[in-house]
Amino acid sequence: MSTAVVMESLVVIVLFTIIIVPFTLRNPLVSVGDYPPAIREKCIELGLIEKREQRFTRADIIRKGMALVVFVIAFAFVLKNFNRADTLREGFRDSYLIWLIIDWYDALVLDCIWFCHCRRIRILGTEGMKRIIFSISSSPALACF
Repeated sequence: MSTAVVMESLVVIVLFTIIIVPFTLRNPLVSVGDYPPAIREKCIELGLIEKREQRFTRADIIRKGMALVVFVIAFAFVLKNFNRADTLREGFRDSYLIWLIIDWYDALVLDCIWFCHCRRIRILGTEGMKRIIFSISSSPALACF
């Protein structure tokens, strides 16, 4: 793994944290669509959010779509100009490794450590559901927690 991939992963992790943390601290219900189904159902049961047919609202999809376009363009620029990825294989490898590192950071640090244990973002009425996040994590290694 090249140092460029590690450095770029660290930069994106910092940016990702700067984007996600303030919104979640301000209002934990903003990202409730990304929470496990059991927690979303509990929020509906408590009357904190309304039940809807789709998991994400139109505004959520537009916001996430715009972020996707920005990240794709930024990644293409960085991979071509800084990593000197001249082939599809090199670009794919570097981008895969960067997002893999970011995904593990998101799963381990943000989801399993911060979201589960920070009282400031805990949604009232879901305090006892901390175990659900661990058991449905995207990684079999994390399910052991």
